[in-house]
Amino acid sequence: MSSEQELQEFQNTEPANDQLAENSAPFAISVSDRVKRLPPYLFAQLNKLKYEKRRTGADVIDLGMGSPSDPPQKIVTDKLCEVVQNPKLHAYSHARGLPQLRKEVAARYLKYYGVRLDPETETIVCIGSKEGLSHLCLALLGAGDTAVVPSPYFPAHLHAVMLASANALTLDVRNPEKLLSNIANTCEHLCPRPKAVIVNYPHNPTTTVVEQGFYDDLVKLAKRYGFMVISDMAYGDLCYDGYRAPSFLSSPGAIEVGVETTTMSKGYNMAGWRIGFCCGNPDIVRALATVKTYYDYGVFSPLQIAAITAIRHTDRAVEGQAKVYQKRRDVLCSGLQRLGWNVDKPKASMFVWQQIPPEWQKKMSTFDFAMKLLGEADVVVSPGSAFGEAGEGYMRLALVEKEDRLRQGVRQIARALKK
Repeated sequence: MSSEQELQEFQNTEPANDQLAENSAPFAISVSDRVKRLPPYLFAQLNKLKYEKRRTGADVIDLGMGSPSDPPQKIVTDKLCEVVQNPKLHAYSHARGLPQLRKEVAARYLKYYGVRLDPETETIVCIGSKEGLSHLCLALLGAGDTAVVPSPYFPAHLHAVMLASANALTLDVRNPEKLLSNIANTCEHLCPRPKAVIVNYPHNPTTTVVEQGFYDDLVKLAKRYGFMVISDMAYGDLCYDGYRAPSFLSSPGAIEVGVETTTMSKGYNMAGWRIGFCCGNPDIVRALATVKTYYDYGVFSPLQIAAITAIRHTDRAVEGQAKVYQKRRDVLCSGLQRLGWNVDKPKASMFVWQQIPPEWQKKMSTFDFAMKLLGEADVVVSPGSAFGEAGEGYMRLALVEKEDRLRQGVRQIARALKK
């Protein structure tokens, strides 16, 4: 019997007790308050329309999601193919990550940022930095606690705090000096004071960057007001024009007050592998490890072994990938400038944060503008409103398409807006 026949037979099966089936009341599903607090996910409607258009054969240029389209290095995938054949590596992994991988992460921090980390107590492997940050919030926050969240915000930063039943206070990050002043002012006047401050530089979505002095001052504020720092440096590998993103952990005293999450998703093109790290304060790392012990058994061991190969042998490839994104940035920004738009080239990240032309802001919302580009230009962009109210009037364009596709996308946007 074929699977289709089996499905049909199952669907046609009569209940054993017709009377019971007819009289049974529908089972009421009640979700938790923390789920009810989550706002509608604006990307869902865009994704639905995108897939509908592709099913009709439309050639959609997708600049919406920051998912790398380039492959990992061959030496890395070859290592994965090799070690996945070992039957001993298919058992549960170490919840904190393979010891050798944690040593490689510590060695990389020393090489690039001059930070000495104890691999045993100050590093942990996460299922991507998003999972690490989310479980950090569960480990550190609870009902009645408040965390400062960057605004405009990457949705996971806000929702991780909400899912931990804590309160999220959003502060604008586009002027780093003003952000520090606002953090201090909040700590002076809010009771109880924020328990944690989340920072994200290079910032997603606005691409704002900082220098080391920002983190020096943030550490001082953390010690003065007694809050913990969670630094999300997911885009630290993708920097342009000579800029180099600093690490929060490089600032004096940083390990005393906080941790930093990083990922292999961007520079290493290993997004689907779900490998990230949390490093820093041993007490915070231990709290994260405790939560993870209850939720997962760690990353699949062959993936971690291949990640070791990536960190050891593909530094130049990571630098080369940043150059690829820089060329794409130049192509996209130049194209938008030719449309007469005011464009600021980002110094880091894999995005362009672009203000929508004023004449279009008067006509429609940011979300409607994004829907117009998808519907009439076959180009997907992320509406700024998906990143909170502070993102209204902007759109985020991911540099994940090749240069020719970016040029084509700009031409299609131009034609759609002329209509």
